[in-house]
Amino acid sequence: MPQELRYGLIGAGLMGQEHLRNVGALPGASFVAVADPHGPSRDQARMLLGPEPQISADYRDVLARSDIDAIVIATPNHTHAGVLRDVMASGKNILSEKPLCTTLQDGRAIVEAAEGYPAVFWVAMEYRYMPPVARLIELVHGGRVGALKMLAIREHRFPFLPKVGDWNRFNRNTGGTLVEKCCHFFDLMRLVVRSEPVRVFASGAQDVNHLDERYDGETPDILDNAFVVVDFENGVRAMLDLCMFAEGSANQEEIAVTGSRGKVEAFLPSSKVVVATRERGSAVEIDVPVPADVGFEGYHHGSSYIEHVRFRDTILAGGKAEVTVSDGLAAVEMGMAAQRSIETGRPVLIEEVSLRAV
Repeated sequence: MPQELRYGLIGAGLMGQEHLRNVGALPGASFVAVADPHGPSRDQARMLLGPEPQISADYRDVLARSDIDAIVIATPNHTHAGVLRDVMASGKNILSEKPLCTTLQDGRAIVEAAEGYPAVFWVAMEYRYMPPVARLIELVHGGRVGALKMLAIREHRFPFLPKVGDWNRFNRNTGGTLVEKCCHFFDLMRLVVRSEPVRVFASGAQDVNHLDERYDGETPDILDNAFVVVDFENGVRAMLDLCMFAEGSANQEEIAVTGSRGKVEAFLPSSKVVVATRERGSAVEIDVPVPADVGFEGYHHGSSYIEHVRFRDTILAGGKAEVTVSDGLAAVEMGMAAQRSIETGRPVLIEEVSLRAV
């Protein structure tokens, strides 16, 4: 394996451009080919990369090159399965944007194709690597809260941004808000709790955003707020509080983990962690800034760069992905269960939306 890794990018929209900027600041890696059917996205990629890399409309041009070590996939959610099928046929290292899939049928096809995959297959879950979140996980797993009992994640933020062709305005393309956006948080829940979810109960609606928008006569149907409660096998309960019409919030994300001995909280973008113990009855605030060696902070507090460092190093070391296909699928299943719970008004067992249900 060469020490200078050569990457190809499939999908050069907003997130694809984030990958271009991150790898552009990353020693030992560079993009040599980009594909996107949307002309303005190709133009933006050219502006970011300069004249040398190959930029085309068809992603098969990228796959046809024998000199590419890794493929980054940042296409619309509903296209992931088809693109992954072709990329996996090449046997190249893969970093695929979340969500892994939008349907159980696609999930089954991806899991079956990935079994025994000869290269790294990494699902992009950059929230794991946000410095305050990573510190919170370290403290919790180090026993600071004692026996873990409760986890609460709150995201109060702005509405979904416009995307090419407005694909992200409809559940059929995204998998639903709780799959598209919140798979990040369900992944964090599993990572922190270190157990598997068994039951999900959710309440949510589309109350404010996109109600006056029309696309070919259709009104968007994506949720803009929800509460989700998840029961885990080990008895821990987790909760998600999502609001996408709360631009004025002091912090966009807040995470609180509570156990028998105390509580650890993380706040973004203020980049703080707060540790409180029951014995002392007081809290200690810790600043957790983006590390100085992060080459590009971007939209995710340096986490995408940290993720790319780990992806690069894993390829060079011949190691295993930190975020696996199974991890990506589990996060999607939790989102699907939450979406179904809202639709049906009842708790949903994970087994109802797992591959066993296909």
